[in-house]
Amino acid sequence: MFKKLMAATALISASMISAASAETISMWVRSGIGDSFKEVVKAYNAGHENKVELTEVPFAELVQKYATAIAGGQAPDALSLDLIYTPAFAAAGQLEDLTDWSKALPYFNSLSPSHVKLGTYEDKIYGLPLTVETSIFAWNKDLYEKAGLDPEKAPKTWEEITANAEKIRALGGDTYGFYFSGGGCGGCMIFTFTPLTWGAGADILSADGKTATLDTPQMRKAVDIYRNMVEKDLVPAGAASDNGVNFLSFTNGKIGQQSLGAFAIGTLVTQHPEIDFGVTLIPGVDGKPSSFAGGDNFVVTKGTPRLEEVKEFLEYTYSPEGQKIMAKFGSLPTRGDIANEVLEGLDPRLKVGMEAIAVAQTPYTLQFNDLINSANGPWATFTNAAIYGDDVDGAFSNAQDEMQSIIDAGQ
Repeated sequence: MFKKLMAATALISASMISAASAETISMWVRSGIGDSFKEVVKAYNAGHENKVELTEVPFAELVQKYATAIAGGQAPDALSLDLIYTPAFAAAGQLEDLTDWSKALPYFNSLSPSHVKLGTYEDKIYGLPLTVETSIFAWNKDLYEKAGLDPEKAPKTWEEITANAEKIRALGGDTYGFYFSGGGCGGCMIFTFTPLTWGAGADILSADGKTATLDTPQMRKAVDIYRNMVEKDLVPAGAASDNGVNFLSFTNGKIGQQSLGAFAIGTLVTQHPEIDFGVTLIPGVDGKPSSFAGGDNFVVTKGTPRLEEVKEFLEYTYSPEGQKIMAKFGSLPTRGDIANEVLEGLDPRLKVGMEAIAVAQTPYTLQFNDLINSANGPWATFTNAAIYGDDVDGAFSNAQDEMQSIIDAGQ
């Protein structure tokens, strides 16, 4: 009886100690992050003593709210942060240095390179990839076939894309050969248009983000390609004023070709099964492919007392189990070394989105919003004026000067 009592007491004590030692990690995510990460959190919480408590914050408010919370000492332990904002928070000294731990991960070199690059500031790592998004090129196979094109042949150059667009437009009516959101949607155009120059070896900013390098032969050729399609009426007139609301115009079945995000694959498969489509990498102006690497970085608030628990959770997210859950619910794998295993049994077109990670880029700058995302910023103004305006040289000159001015003011 005494032994049973002692054993029961020990069991109760162990349970109390375990319960007392369990930690709850507070984490913020942007609204619209989707089910994939939520499902990973659900699975982690079901199988671990430590728990993760998610709080969704409206996308447009997240950056400001996080900055305010840091200043007031009320910041969460961790955050899912749009990778483009990671350098600014790292530069402000508000994120935990994850360098040594990150580089010790056996799969570190297989993590999305653009995410790691944007998570690095002064050679130290402050952010690691959580959700990965890439831009890809899609074509409507039914419209290809109706236009006398091979529906299984992916276009590899913009000359081919333009020629295909002409044949598709010749079908008449409200069927068009190409689409892009050109009405001051800087985020749309950085996502789908800049890969034309990246693939050819040019960029709009220097590697350190301190110099505007917009006016290049590659960018001028990219502008000419788009201007040519607009002038030939291969693009719907509404594209000129589209601020991103109609970014997924491809889903209406009347657009022959469009550069999209890999997320659109899931949208098309689940919500528009009537559209037979193919996907490939976005060609550069010289035919070499590229892509924009978007998505979120996982960052940790500097000084959190739950750093080890946060690391444990992130390692679970990176585990084959965590990655499979993410992929099942629509997110591309963040680990290239197990991507094939993770995507097995899923729509094979997702592999194109995964292939894009290896050639994808993201501009590195502490002033991303002012330079690129702002509807009134130099990038959005430039793309609209250069493609639709009468003074291409002026568009290049004005944007180059304004971009450099914003960069210099922020240094």
